Order: sequence, then C-alpha cells, then structure tokens
Amino acid sequence: MTNEWLGWRDAMERALYGPDGFYTRPGGPGPAGHFRTSVHASPLYAGAVATLLCRVDAALGHPRELALVDVGAGRGELLTGVLGALPDAVGARVRPYAVELAARPEALDPRIEWRAGLPAEGSLTGLLFANEWLDNVPLDVVEADEDGVPRRVLVRADGTERLGEPVAGADAEWLARWWEAAGSPGLRAEIGRPRDAAWARAVRTLRGGLAVAADYAHRRADRPPFGTLTGFRDGREVRPVPDGSCDITAHVALDACAEPAARRLTQRAALHALGVDGRRPPLTLATTDPAAYVRALGAAGAAAELTDPAGLGAFGWLLEPVGAACTGLLEEWDE
Repeated sequence: MTNEWLGWRDAMERALYGPDGFYTRPGGPGPAGHFRTSVHASPLYAGAVATLLCRVDAALGHPRELALVDVGAGRGELLTGVLGALPDAVGARVRPYAVELAARPEALDPRIEWRAGLPAEGSLTGLLFANEWLDNVPLDVVEADEDGVPRRVLVRADGTERLGEPVAGADAEWLARWWEAAGSPGLRAEIGRPRDAAWARAVRTLRGGLAVAADYAHRRADRPPFGTLTGFRDGREVRPVPDGSCDITAHVALDACAEPAARRLTQRAALHALGVDGRRPPLTLATTDPAAYVRALGAAGAAAELTDPAGLGAFGWLLEPVGAACTGLLEEWDE
C-alpha cells in the first residue's frame, strides 16, 4: 500500500482485491474469520436457498441442466449447504458455479466450478444468488463542503481523508436521483452507480430464471445522512482503513439496482415465504418426543436469528426474474 490520495472506490478495490487484499490474500481465513453472515449463522439459510432453487426449477419446467450461481462465494459455504439440502432429483441436474476472486478451497465439492468472473451473458438457466456481495463492490464516497457542494472524498492507506473535486457527470446525476440529502453541508453519501452496473451484469448471466441479491440495504426515503462506510476485523466493527487489514463495506441502495419487474423484501419476509419460521414448537412435543422437541427448539432459535427484524431479518432481498417463466414466482411474496 502507498500513501497516495485515492478516491474510495480505487482505495477499496486495492485494499479488498489487490495482490495482498483482504479477500485475496493467500492463506487468509476468508469472510467467516471476520464476520458472521446468514450463511454461517445456520444451515437453515442454505436450506431456504435450496427451496427457492426447487421453485425456480419447477417454474422453468425442470430443465436438463439447472444452474446455481453463487456470486461472492467466500469459501463455498453456501453452495455446499445448498447441494446438501437438495432432493436427489434436483441435485442430479444442478450445475453449481462459485464466483470468487480468492483461490479455490481444498476439498471443495468437485461439482462446483470455481470462477474469478461471472459466466458469459445469457449462458445459464437457473438461480443466481449474491449474498453480501454488493456491499463489497467498491464505490466512491462524497461529502458536501461548507457551501453544500458534494465533493469526492479522497483517502490514504492509513485512513486519512480530505475532500477532492466536486462530483460531476453521471455520478452527480445518480446522487440527484437517489441520494438528494448529499447536498447539505457536512453530509456524506455513497455513489452506488458501480453497484447498479455490477448487479445488472450479474442478472444478464441468466437467459432465464431468478437473480437474488441479499444485503445490508437502505431506501431512498431513509438514506443515512453520514453514509454507512465501515470496516470489520475479527468479528468487530472497526474504522475503515484501506490497507488490506480489514473488510470495507457500505450498505446497498437496492432500490437503485432494481428493474421494474424486481421485488424488494426484507430477509424476514423472504425467509418466511421460504418456510423459515422462528416460532417455538408446541410444548406437548416435549412430552411425546423430547428429542424432537429439542431439535425443533434449536431450529426455531436459528430461524429467529435469521429473521430478527432488528438484525439479519432486516437485510434487503432484491429478487429479479429473467424471462416470463419466473415472474409468477414473486406474486405471492409480500412484504
């Protein structure tokens, strides 16, 4: 790392995905070593994705080959869990893809194709799932100066910041449309345009099926006045320093990513629709089958964590159908 001044987008790119980046450093522990995602919280999450894949499969008419694309695959934990939860009739036709810049883990299921980039546009039919991927797509940060002019925030590898040039062109247009409060002195915003483009490209991987993004999110009506840029290291939130020592993340403006046919839900609503329920089992089960009661109680606790409206349940899910076959899948999904 150098001490040159960079916009946050370039600094994040280098710190997260450079030769010695947080996600690409050889021998690193991967995301699970620093923060706990829904994938790591409970196998119920992978089970819910497996249920969704089965619904996509049925909507598509049970194609001969059914793609499952995990974008930002970490160490392959979600794909491994989904493959283990699928019924044999579906699993036999699934072709799983892990899209991840880090090296392929040892002992990973040989069926999983490990890729540094997305498959070709329009090449697959099935489900594309991006869990906590977009929040790590690098983006620029702006701050309004004393005159209310949004200026790009520049940063050095030690985290020191200063204001740069005023925002102009397409970035200024994005701010005006999606983050109006950025023009008030002292307030900050994050320009989500690179994420809009990244998501659009991911969706274009499919010629038919469903694309899903699950992430920390906010909406136009409640953008945080000082942005959300932060860091994580060893399970703790830390100051975002772009030196490769910590994860650097910012919440996602999922409404800006969404196409008209897409549906936006909380994770709580999405998982409920997929059968993940945090209700406790009936006490009568403790009398008739104590072992089953204990198992059900454990599952209820895990489900409650995944759907907690003050925690993981508040995540945003963006579901975007590709082709007419999967549009009907979303009609019964209510917020």
